Amino acid sequence: MSLQDELTAVQHRLDDLVRTVGRLERSLAQLRTAEAGPQPLGAAGGADRPDGGAAVTDIITITEAPYDATLWTDSDDEGLGVRGRHAP
Repeated sequence: MSLQDELTAVQHRLDDLVRTVGRLERSLAQLRTAEAGPQPLGAAGGADRPDGGAAVTDIITITEAPYDATLWTDSDDEGLGVRGRHAP
């Protein structure tokens, strides 16, 4: 076996090792997550965000004013198709 063949074989084995270690790390992370149990509730009664921050507590107010009709000019009516056209 030539030196180049041996280096190629070693490189393939190292690549396999890196892939195997990556799979083991992901499996270990999943096991740790499963053993940790359900996540605790945040201060607002909802689950904490996945990035570790607190739950969002901002309230969004929706006005009673009608929507701008130009927002819907080329939209389809759900299940009815485009306004002014007949079904095929």
